Amino acid sequence: MPEIAGRRRTQPPPPRIVYEALTNPDRDPVRPWLILHTDEQRPAIAEAVEPNLVVWTSIWRWRPDARIRFDIIGPPHGCTTLSWTLIVDEPVPDGETTVRMRKRVNELINANLRFTFGQ
Repeated sequence: MPEIAGRRRTQPPPPRIVYEALTNPDRDPVRPWLILHTDEQRPAIAEAVEPNLVVWTSIWRWRPDARIRFDIIGPPHGCTTLSWTLIVDEPVPDGETTVRMRKRVNELINANLRFTFGQ
């Protein structure tokens, strides 16, 4: 499966908290962050290894083969380095579609999720 996009950024909380947020996005109803567009669907957990790995199924109904892999790295009580990788089956989407998908994941993770942690 080709990797078509990815980002790495720090998140303020320790890995355990980031893992919990990714595996249970509704855990804090006061701070919702997985706010989906009308053409998107809630991802399921395809794979999870606490506290270092989460793989989501696709958020796009039109691209059900897509997966989003999260690698969570950091000390138990320090900030986390969170990497996400967007993986799809062949055929790989065109450049414009890839950019749109990348921007959407980046918005969810490095904006929405990050803001719930106070940044």
